[in-house]
Amino acid sequence: MDFETVSAEAFGASLRGLGLNLLVRDVLGTCKLLETVFDMQAHRKSADFAIVTYGSQVFQLHSDGTYASNPLLGLLPETPPRGAGIEIRLYDTDPDKAVKRAEQAGATILQAPTDKPHGLREAYILDHDGYAWVPSRPLHDTADGEVQNSD
Repeated sequence: MDFETVSAEAFGASLRGLGLNLLVRDVLGTCKLLETVFDMQAHRKSADFAIVTYGSQVFQLHSDGTYASNPLLGLLPETPPRGAGIEIRLYDTDPDKAVKRAEQAGATILQAPTDKPHGLREAYILDHDGYAWVPSRPLHDTADGEVQNSD
């Protein structure tokens, strides 16, 4: 599917499984951060909307104005953060590289890259809307792709 030319109707009809829409104050600014820090690709970028890809995963960014008749808009806080309580986990992103890029992009590092007991090295990066992006990698990979615990 060509995300740059697909119609809204065809794109909407193609969506399956679990979907993610993030309401953000600045769609273009969020696109820039996601592209810079996580090597994501943003498509159909405008002040109101973007389709974002992370590997084979697709999600959407919407400005507040696009949700004018949506019941969710009334629940948004007047002041940040908006994203409290949600973690957006990026299992194919090196947390050390992402943190360096995030610092340069002006994002907030909530937790530096840390080896966790559940077998992942991960970091917590807050974007300007308060969403927690969690780049992570397995601590140890075996030849068959299974994670080995270090204990």
